[in-house]
Amino acid sequence: MTSSAPERRFTFLEYLELEKASEQHHEFVDGYVYAMSGGSPDHSRLASNVIGLLSAQLAGKPCQAFTSDLRVRVLETGLATHPDVSVFCGSLERDPADKNTATNPMVIVEVLSPSTERYDRDEKFSHYRRIPSLASYVLISQEEHRLEVFSRNADGSWTLRETREGAAVLAEIGCTLSVEAVYRDPLS
Repeated sequence: MTSSAPERRFTFLEYLELEKASEQHHEFVDGYVYAMSGGSPDHSRLASNVIGLLSAQLAGKPCQAFTSDLRVRVLETGLATHPDVSVFCGSLERDPADKNTATNPMVIVEVLSPSTERYDRDEKFSHYRRIPSLASYVLISQEEHRLEVFSRNADGSWTLRETREGAAVLAEIGCTLSVEAVYRDPLS
């Protein structure tokens, strides 16, 4: 999300029209629309590596990984955004107001950027926790080799597991994210 203040409040349908007319992704929060900042080459590489790893492991299973082109909406709070990677299992539940917006991710992955890290960790995660289907929220650091997996417990609380070497486990979808593979092929 960018730091510039939005000019006015929008309805969700107005936001969708803006998204259709724009080549850039936007985030919809509390009636305000924010242009999502473009990612760095490293940001894009990390997201691409995660998509590749998850897609390979999910082949033949009832789950599928999606890029940031798929918009996700938190129905309870109204947040609409484009996670770097999202995984859906079973049928894709669509927003009642927009068939191109999904509402039931099982896993969401965000690659942290210096300008959005605090937001991704706090406010955005606060919204994401309201998605009943969400089982894991994964944060990928650009600054160091570190994967953070927040997993929902049976009582609704969340547990953090940090991985700096080896592999992070996403048990609910039967996948692992190897630190070495996520961070492979750094740009020079």
